[in-house]
Amino acid sequence: MSLIYNFLAKGGPIMIPIVGLSIATVACGIERAIFWFQVLRVESKIVHDVLEAAHYNWQTASVIALNAQNQPVGRFLFSALRLQDPTPETFRLALQMSGEDEFIEMRRGNRLLETVVAIAPLLGLLGTVTGLIVTFVNLKIGGGGSSVDTSKAAAGIGEALITTAGGMIVAIVALLFLRINTTLQGKQVEYFSKVAGRLELIYRHLWYECSQLDE
Repeated sequence: MSLIYNFLAKGGPIMIPIVGLSIATVACGIERAIFWFQVLRVESKIVHDVLEAAHYNWQTASVIALNAQNQPVGRFLFSALRLQDPTPETFRLALQMSGEDEFIEMRRGNRLLETVVAIAPLLGLLGTVTGLIVTFVNLKIGGGGSSVDTSKAAAGIGEALITTAGGMIVAIVALLFLRINTTLQGKQVEYFSKVAGRLELIYRHLWYECSQLDE
């Protein structure tokens, strides 16, 4: 632990915001990992149960979706299932609006990670500049500088290299989390669109058209 502390301390004051960004990045990554684990673990079962029930009993399908309100796909399906005899256009619009709301929630954390990706390397470069300034201030070229001056110059170079490396590492980790998050979001958009199409087809074929014929 002391080794890490000494390493960070040698990086100078610029390491403080870099460490702060690293903590925010890891916290965001853990929160998103928990979110996606909970979503992907039960999503397929909820969809299967709702679509199967919708073939035979619309009310049962609605109850299944209602009981899954803690999941994005449950809220998504229930937004249309709860409607009373909607037209196909209204049915589709309800799914679209609910889907947009859920996708906003899925994109949570993206802005933070994008900000870290942009700022962390810049902070690293700032540390490089300040480190080089310290180096040149303490390095007396042609003036017969003492060993103390040489040590200070070396410390300045070390600060420059540490902050640069720290900023790049944090940015790379944030970019990795961001790419994973956006990939999963894209897959969810495709999955929700597919599920919405299947549910709308069931509604049109088995419920809406039959009710129109009865009238």
